[in-house]
Amino acid sequence: MITEVFIRSLDELMPLLTEQEFRQDLNRNRSSYIYRGLPDSGFKMKTSLSRNCKGLESRLEPAILENFAKYAQIGDPSIGQSVWRQMIEGQHNGLPTRLLDWTHSALVGLHFAMSETNLEDMQKHDCCVWRIDMSEMVAHLPEKYRKIVGRQQVTIFSVDTLSEATGNSLEQYDKDMGDSAMVILEPPSINQRIVNQYSFFSVVPMAIDDIEDFLNRKTENTIKYIIDRNLRWRIRDMLDQLNMSERIVYPGMPGLCKWIARHYYVRDGEEA
Repeated sequence: MITEVFIRSLDELMPLLTEQEFRQDLNRNRSSYIYRGLPDSGFKMKTSLSRNCKGLESRLEPAILENFAKYAQIGDPSIGQSVWRQMIEGQHNGLPTRLLDWTHSALVGLHFAMSETNLEDMQKHDCCVWRIDMSEMVAHLPEKYRKIVGRQQVTIFSVDTLSEATGNSLEQYDKDMGDSAMVILEPPSINQRIVNQYSFFSVVPMAIDDIEDFLNRKTENTIKYIIDRNLRWRIRDMLDQLNMSERIVYPGMPGLCKWIARHYYVRDGEEA
């Protein structure tokens, strides 16, 4: 079930930022939640593969990955050895994939919710941050997958453990998952952007064509935090003060330039 929580003040934002549970076995506060920020609360959760290929994902995905692996070998000769590595590298560089981006940081999730291609849209619609529970996602996995993460005492898969479970086969993964489960994958730290964004991916099976319906059917701890459009600029300024900006989530010149452009952006009516 998806629970909707409406946020209309900074005080109402605090639970999102402080929801780590106390674990007696560790004597520490730890969180099993990951987040996904969207600039418009009306946006549906879709993978880039789904948006790009419409209903032909299953037919076109093998060709997309095969061609990517073939031409990307000049930069990484080992890229052909793992379909999961191909997806991660491709997703990072704009390739349509079945991966859906998440972050372990609520602040990073908020950053993406407070981002717009056109900054004049900031107050035209509410935004949102999705939260899912990695432990809950593990509970729905087939037994052989649960044994692998149980052996390592984690709730996420790496490229190596996912390859172990699937034999590096997309077909096997789709067969195992059906429309009842999906793996949360932590990518290797292949670049600083992945590190800074505290990135995770959900690997969406072909049988799940509506991610939100899946979450509504199969989970109890999923929350959609809907943030009032009139609060967006205030939160955006707060995130800048907390050093959560484009120059952090996109290290290098592109992120720096995005941050400076937004910092000096003049909103309509402020020219005087």
